[in-house]
Amino acid sequence: MNKGIISPKIIAELTQIVGSKYIFTDDETRQKYGHDETEDYNFPPAVLIKPANTAEISAILKLANLYSIPVTPIGAQTGLSGGALSIHQGIGLAMERLNKIIEIDENNLQITVEPAVITQVLREAVAEKGLFYPPDPSSQGSCWIGGNVAENAGGARAVKYGVTKDYVLNLEVVLPSSEIIWTGANTLKNSTGYNLTQLMVGSEGTLGIITKIVLKLLPKNLHTVLMLVPFFKAYEACEAVAKIFHAGIVPSALEFMERDAIDWTLKYIDGVNVEIKDEIQAHLLIEVDGNYPEILFNEAEKISLVLEQFETDEILFADTEDQKNALWKLRRAVGEAVKSNSIYKEEDTVVPRYELPKLLAGIKAIGAKYGFKSVCYGHAGDGNLHVNIVKENMSAEAWNTEIPKGIREIFELTVSLKGTLSGEHGIGYVQKNYMDIAFSKVQMDLMRSIKNVFDPNHILNPGKIFPDVACVK
Repeated sequence: MNKGIISPKIIAELTQIVGSKYIFTDDETRQKYGHDETEDYNFPPAVLIKPANTAEISAILKLANLYSIPVTPIGAQTGLSGGALSIHQGIGLAMERLNKIIEIDENNLQITVEPAVITQVLREAVAEKGLFYPPDPSSQGSCWIGGNVAENAGGARAVKYGVTKDYVLNLEVVLPSSEIIWTGANTLKNSTGYNLTQLMVGSEGTLGIITKIVLKLLPKNLHTVLMLVPFFKAYEACEAVAKIFHAGIVPSALEFMERDAIDWTLKYIDGVNVEIKDEIQAHLLIEVDGNYPEILFNEAEKISLVLEQFETDEILFADTEDQKNALWKLRRAVGEAVKSNSIYKEEDTVVPRYELPKLLAGIKAIGAKYGFKSVCYGHAGDGNLHVNIVKENMSAEAWNTEIPKGIREIFELTVSLKGTLSGEHGIGYVQKNYMDIAFSKVQMDLMRSIKNVFDPNHILNPGKIFPDVACVK
C-alpha cells in the first residue's frame, strides 16, 4: 500500500474506530474544516474525523503512523497563524466531542478538562465556585482551552497573571506512536526530570494530541477599577506603559489601541459610545484588581499621577459593571472590526515593554517605506503589539510583493529590540518562513531533533513551525 494515501481500506478501518456517523469525506464538511481565522486560507483535509475519546484518537494515530498519513488536530478554528490548517490534506482530527469539564478540585484549586471546552465556559464555571482562571484571549467566547494550550495563548490579564503555560500542571497526550502518556504531575512544584508538560505547551499539535488538561486556579478577586485614557500622541501612550510599572503598580490589564482601531470598532459594534476628540491618537485601557476597594482606588490615583507627565485628555473611569463590560467589549472586538474593514495581515510582535515606543515608531516607518498602512493594538503591559497591515487601496501586485518585505523588516526590528516573532498567536503556517530571524541554525536543528524524537514519521501537523527552506543564519 502506498504511504500517505487514504485508500478505501483505510477509510473502512477509520470507520470501524469512530463509526460511520463521525467520518466525513464530502466536500462541504471538508471545506468547513479547512480554514481558521487566518486571512483567507483554506486547506481541506482528505477526510474529517470526529473522535469521542482518548482511546479512539490513539487508534487513529496508530493507523496514521503505520501508513504515514498526515494528521492535523482541528479545534475551534479561531487561530490566527494557520496552525489548524491541513496543509498536506490527510486526516483532519476535529476535537469537538472532547468537551467535558471532568473535575473542579476546590480543595487543591485545580480543574481537569478535555480540550474542546470553551475558554469562557471554563472561566465562568470556576467563577461560580469563587475561583479564577486568568488567561483571557479576546476570542475566549469561542476558542477552546486545547487550542489555548497548543498555542500558549495569553490575553489581556497576562501582564499580571501570566499566560496559559503558567497554569498548565499536567497533560494527557497521545503520541504519534499511539502511546498515551501523562506529561507531569498535578502538583505546583515539579523538578523531576525534563519538563514534558511545558514542552507540549505551545507545540501547536506537532508533537502529540492533547486529550486532557489539568490547570491550576486562583481565588477570585472581588473588585476592579477600569479606566480608559486618551493620548494626543500614540508614542506617549507606549512610553506611559513602562512608567506605570516604575511607579510600583502592576495592573491586571494594560491594553493599547490606536485611533483607527477604536474608530473602526465603534462602527462595528453596538451599545458602546465613547466620545473621542479629533486630535487623539491612541488609548490605554488600564485595569487594577483586588479585594480591597480602598487599595485599588489608591493605585488608580498613583496611575493618574504618572499619566500627568503626558499629554492626555480626560480619563474615563468605568463606574458600573455595565460600563466596564462595554469597554471590554470594545477592546475584544478590535480584531474582528479590523478584519471587517479591509483585507489584512496580522502580525503578533512582542518586545520588552520599555521598547514599545521604538517598536511602534519603527512599524510606522517601515509602513511608509513599503506603502502600507498599519493599525496597531494589543497587550501593551507585556510588550505584545498586534500589527494589522491593511490593504485598503494597495494594488494586488504591491500587496503580494512589498508586504512580505515589510513584514520581514518588522520582525527584524522586533528581534533587534530583544523581542520575538509571536507573543501568543503561535508560528503555524504563516510565520514559519520568518523563523530564521529569531533562531540560529543550531537552535532550529535542536527543535527539529525534538520533533524527530516525538514524531519520526512526521505525521503530526506537518507544514507548521519549521521553515520551507533550511535556516542558514
